[in-house]
Amino acid sequence: MSARGRSYHYVGPVELKATVRPDGGGCPISSAAEFVGWIAERSASELAEPFTFVVGTDGVLRLAPRRSEHVACAGGAVVLSAGEISFVREADRWTVSEVSFHGTVTVAAIRLWLRP
Repeated sequence: MSARGRSYHYVGPVELKATVRPDGGGCPISSAAEFVGWIAERSASELAEPFTFVVGTDGVLRLAPRRSEHVACAGGAVVLSAGEISFVREADRWTVSEVSFHGTVTVAAIRLWLRP
């Protein structure tokens, strides 16, 4: 899967990025079946909070516990998007209930949007 769009490099503290392992990123979710399997393993306390997410330049969604750093969730890689996401069970399926976009990974984009 490939995705197009503006990509974002991490712009936060160098010390934080230095602790990231390329193989230690969030769980890749590239299909509904993968999501169903992943969410079935989450505890009730995990589901009560949003999850950290990134979308890589490969178009794959990666999910991690809320208190994970976006750069860690991305495995240090460049991303198309980053933030937090919540899910809710409705009838017989899961839906996204809330998405927020934040984190130092997107600061460069925000600065561009705010330029006069």
